[in-house]
Amino acid sequence: MKWQKLDNTAKIFPVIASENLTNVYRISVILKEDVQPEILEEALLEILPWFQTFDVRLRRGFFWYYFEKNKKKPKVMEEVTYPCRYLDPYANNQYLFRVTYYKKRINLEVFHAITDGFGAVNFLKELIYCYFDHLDGKKTTETKRSPSEDCFLNSEDSYLKHYKKQDVKGYETKRAVQLKGEHLKEGAVGVVHGMFPIEKVKEVSKKYGASITQYLTAVLIFSIYEAYYKVKPNGQPIRVNVPVNLRQYFESTTTRNFFGVLGVGMAFEEGEYRFEEILEQVKQDFKEQLNKESLEKLISYNVSNEKKWVVRLVPLFIKNIAVKWIYRNSIKAFTTTLSNIGAIQLREPYAKRVENVTLIMGASKKQEVKCGACSYGETMTMTFSSVLKDVSIQKVFYRNLANDGIPVSIMTNGIYYEREEE
Repeated sequence: MKWQKLDNTAKIFPVIASENLTNVYRISVILKEDVQPEILEEALLEILPWFQTFDVRLRRGFFWYYFEKNKKKPKVMEEVTYPCRYLDPYANNQYLFRVTYYKKRINLEVFHAITDGFGAVNFLKELIYCYFDHLDGKKTTETKRSPSEDCFLNSEDSYLKHYKKQDVKGYETKRAVQLKGEHLKEGAVGVVHGMFPIEKVKEVSKKYGASITQYLTAVLIFSIYEAYYKVKPNGQPIRVNVPVNLRQYFESTTTRNFFGVLGVGMAFEEGEYRFEEILEQVKQDFKEQLNKESLEKLISYNVSNEKKWVVRLVPLFIKNIAVKWIYRNSIKAFTTTLSNIGAIQLREPYAKRVENVTLIMGASKKQEVKCGACSYGETMTMTFSSVLKDVSIQKVFYRNLANDGIPVSIMTNGIYYEREEE
């Protein structure tokens, strides 16, 4: 591959990305032993050529951005700053991802322009397998190493493949509740991991007749309502952006972006609201939006704009102005994001050498609080990332889980215990 178009969703990220809106997410694998960085870099260099989606740099054309094969080598570095910082496309040897480590933790941070959670997990699995093989002295010399049986290397644009022309309306633009408050010091991100037994949250979700994602989304909305909004409701909705993996609906294994977003939530007026009625609204939103017909309309709306000949002929610098304006309006329709990438499964014998896996979404001044969830083995981890000093929502969220009989253990990156510099 010499060059490649950005997929339909990816086109927006280079335009809006900045220090204040990084569009970077992190998936971390916590090992049962300290990371050996030299071995990790060897493994990275070995697997990278398999993945067209990662082995690129971003280039600016006259009409569109595009990807070009990156001939440089990525570096593995020790983590020295906060998670999900801006990935400057002209730094980091021009790679749009970074691999870092800290003690027993391996971090893969990805700029959303190259892939979504599915693609990142697919890449990270191969990195872990290769790392352990190198660590155990199983380097390949005479025979060429191959990807594992469950590795995907397809790099099609599944948005274009599954596009069907339809008359559809755009995204919701009604302004939702925005989480505001005093910010942490410049560049800082507060992280709070809440870990709980996956079987227990399955049991509680089933009791409510909900999926795990529906249950967690409802608890999040209820917690924001209790911690932030209950005193002065003004009729604005608390709306959560819930990314959805489209591959299970459209027969795709692409390693590029292929996700849609649901807008889930409800408006609050004066009076008391119970968790159960919030959950019912969440379930109704999922029912209306999470079906193939609605998702086809979502794809149609996104792709149809790209296909308009007028848009194609507009120079990139004008497109950028329009995209930024559209995005500024659309982002106000959401209060926060909750991304659940589900169960992460590793092959044996590698699985037993991993303690846990976590997902951190890149919070910023444009969306101050975000949530990422995944499970590994018997443990599910729901992680809040925030640039706000106040942690009321996090506290209420985990308390609400505990009130439902779900035992939660908490871990943070310590930012909330640091004393601010005078």
